[in-house]
Amino acid sequence: MRGVPMPDKLASICGAALLGFVWTGVPAAQEAPVVLEEVVVTAKPVVAEGHKDPYGNPVAVVTGKQMEDLNAQDLPSALRRVPGVIISRQNPVGAFGGAEGGAVYIRGMGSSRPGAEIQTAVDGIPKAVGVWAHPLLDTLSIDPAEKIEIYKGAQPVLFGNSSFGVVNVVSKRREKDGFSTRLRAAGGSYGTFSEALEHGGKAAGTDYYLLQSFRRSDGHRDFSSGEVQEYFGRIGHQINEPVYVSLTVNRTDSFAEDPGPLGRPNERQGVYRVTDDTAVVSFEHRHDLGNGSLKLYTDSGKASWLDQYDLTDAFYYDTVTDWNNYGIRVRETLLPWRGGEVLAGTDLDFVSGQVRIDRNAPRAGSNFPTETFRILSPYGSVSHRFGEESKWHLVPSAGARFFSHDEFGNRWAPQAGLALGYGRTELHVSYARGVNYPGIYVITQSNLFWGGNRRWQNLEPETVDHREAGISHTFGGLLRADVTVFRDEGRNRLLLLTTPAPPHYENIARFETEGVEASLTFTPVTSFSAFVGATSLAKREPENLPYAPYWSASAGMNWRFLEPFKLSLDGQYVGGQYVANNRTANYGGSSIASIDSFFLLNGKIAREFVLKSPPVSGEIYLAGENLTNTGYTYRKDYPMPGISGTIGMSLNF
Repeated sequence: MRGVPMPDKLASICGAALLGFVWTGVPAAQEAPVVLEEVVVTAKPVVAEGHKDPYGNPVAVVTGKQMEDLNAQDLPSALRRVPGVIISRQNPVGAFGGAEGGAVYIRGMGSSRPGAEIQTAVDGIPKAVGVWAHPLLDTLSIDPAEKIEIYKGAQPVLFGNSSFGVVNVVSKRREKDGFSTRLRAAGGSYGTFSEALEHGGKAAGTDYYLLQSFRRSDGHRDFSSGEVQEYFGRIGHQINEPVYVSLTVNRTDSFAEDPGPLGRPNERQGVYRVTDDTAVVSFEHRHDLGNGSLKLYTDSGKASWLDQYDLTDAFYYDTVTDWNNYGIRVRETLLPWRGGEVLAGTDLDFVSGQVRIDRNAPRAGSNFPTETFRILSPYGSVSHRFGEESKWHLVPSAGARFFSHDEFGNRWAPQAGLALGYGRTELHVSYARGVNYPGIYVITQSNLFWGGNRRWQNLEPETVDHREAGISHTFGGLLRADVTVFRDEGRNRLLLLTTPAPPHYENIARFETEGVEASLTFTPVTSFSAFVGATSLAKREPENLPYAPYWSASAGMNWRFLEPFKLSLDGQYVGGQYVANNRTANYGGSSIASIDSFFLLNGKIAREFVLKSPPVSGEIYLAGENLTNTGYTYRKDYPMPGISGTIGMSLNF
């Protein structure tokens, strides 16, 4: 059924199943449902208000409950409604790791793939494919996520290298004594099926959480199928009152096809397969003066880009990348005086990988042996709160991180902020410098394609100076308004030059963006909540900066009615924008293209239930995407699905 909107048969089945459950509640053989004790909206729509970082900047948060309300299937769909966030994708399931098949951009940051301007992390540990230095989104499943934090400006102190913006996935953890199990399953258009089984428990100071999930789709076009498998485990133990130790392991196994540009099947770029294994050992402690942690991590994987087609020489080849990133992270937060906070830590990160290119036309130099970069980066900051948080307060803060790279030298990255609050009004002003060191790809490409020249040794890290100021106010507890203005100035951006030969990277590009972002959250009653947000990039230089539309906006609402029913709607508008997939001159050279603006509307209606015997709670739901059947693309000539639907159920034991 590729290329066809939600089939009539599926729509009929979905509607009949939902209506049957609405009227009957449960099958006749079961006891009648119990009315829910509380009638409340369990999550704000689209994005939570979040929290403030140590420099007073707002951090957007998408909770696990919000992801369910959005019927989000992966990281891009969970983030695409966050103001200021733009995504690219081409398949219903699976993020194609080559070109623009799956990526996240924040206020114009992240547009210089393969650079990792946007750091993607899990529990503060960076996750990116070694060598190519950009994230592979299928290794960042949202199924184990308790919440997702989005930092929209540079964060050198908290997150280190490659943090012009940050997406941090916070993993689930069993906090209370007891045990729970949850099963989810759903099916929908284009042969899409998903399931997830999770179980957690805590007793006698030991907690654990286990999760397995599977998603697959045939895709809306020929050769647009994808699959993602996830296995997650966490176990922790409170050794004594101040000391806690935990082990987290995670494995993902995925693939996504490239359907190719519409009408040009000969330009298909094959299949992208990824396996990734992550392990983190964490020691945490609390004491009278603060808290701290020590984390040891390893992240290894294989990315196999199979059946790539070389349009120039007309042959197919495979690019296989193996990586192993590992390191140690130490952090201590001290409260040495009333109102004061001192943060200190050190990160030691190793980025390692190798590349093999298999061709049906033999060519010398098709293997790149393992290369390892080392980054040592101590950091610290200090802040002090004057006044009381519930009344007026003033919080100045300042910090810096020192980077020592074994190939590209040393850099300082300062950060400072000032937060002022009085009653229901809060203001913040901040500055930060982000640093992004060149990845191993600058050596890889030189050795594999450009005669092994060593011009890469002259490169410097890219930097961005981020400035931000904002104000928020709560009106009587019913309405919250936030307005932020921001400016980013990027320097030393790497561009690929082909002349004079041989091709090489140079730090010659600059960029500037200025904009404003505003949002409103409206909660007139406990059973209804609405959100609207918009971002305007009033200035972008160069004019064709990719993934930086002048206007983008999102909105959503949650409404609980007739006690057990819940309706969630969300929409997104993205203005016309440029897209590109490389660092060649003029931000894409001949590959740069523009795509039209679009508006998307999604919805989900659910009926929650609670049974006495067996003791089970859950929901059955019907969800629809692109309800207006809009024709749109994230990538030139890669049309996305029209209206589509999903029916699903979750059970809690």
